[in-house]
Amino acid sequence: MELIHRFIDTVTGEVIDKPYTKKELDELKINQKRIDAELVEAEAKETAKAAILDRIGLTADELKTILG
Repeated sequence: MELIHRFIDTVTGEVIDKPYTKKELDELKINQKRIDAELVEAEAKETAKAAILDRIGLTADELKTILG
């Protein structure tokens, strides 16, 4: 499957489809890997926070209220 850029001229309505270059595809893959790693890290932090709150018997809202 070939990925394409779709450009639409809003004045004329002309539609131009242009394939991604190899460089652009490589950049997309690198960015996707970075995003995936950031999501995994964020999920791990949230899991750790939830575990701490569970151990001390508070909800996130209750902790926010306490901390003011």
